[in-house]
Amino acid sequence: MDNAVRARRVARDALADIEPERLRGVIRERLDDASMTPSVLTLVSARALDATVDAESVAERGAGVQLIYEGLRLTRSLAHAEPWVDGEAAAARRADLDILAADVLVSRGFYLLARTETAGRAVEVVRAFGRDQTRRREADADRGALDRNLEADVFELAVAAGATAAGVDPGDDLLDYAAGLARTLDGSDLPPPDAALPETTADRILSLVDGDATAATDP
Repeated sequence: MDNAVRARRVARDALADIEPERLRGVIRERLDDASMTPSVLTLVSARALDATVDAESVAERGAGVQLIYEGLRLTRSLAHAEPWVDGEAAAARRADLDILAADVLVSRGFYLLARTETAGRAVEVVRAFGRDQTRRREADADRGALDRNLEADVFELAVAAGATAAGVDPGDDLLDYAAGLARTLDGSDLPPPDAALPETTADRILSLVDGDATAATDP
């Protein structure tokens, strides 16, 4: 099964019990239109380090990364657009539903990663996002750079989720590579995985940990 297709299916399945139906529909639309690059990067990372890793288990981790990203990305767009300025206009009413959808996406992403080695890192991604968006309000803030931190942090989370699924600590070199890869992309609208991830991604991931890898559970 194609990585993006598998990742999208697992993400949808993780949200199948969301009620009411209207909210679930908003979330499904979000996933239908999403670039699945973060979740695919999780899968690529795991398979690069262990070709026998269980695909469904890694896809669940990838879905967790993806859902957290989609929730934070939606929150970011709402914060920038400020749709509530017009009071009870249609845009404001839709934004009320969107912010609820964002909360659901992030919380369900946390749920999928809660029992993995990257649970703490996922929490830090959200905290860093909050700090960056607060700093963004300052008059001298580099808003573009602060916004792109989200993609860099999520790509780091993705490779960490994949590497630890293969029993490997990602290490600083791999995390730096992931962050650098994210910063080459337009974070406001990530391209699909085939365009976002170079063909050499798996080889590069392996080279950055090969010979220096340690078990993910080592101290």
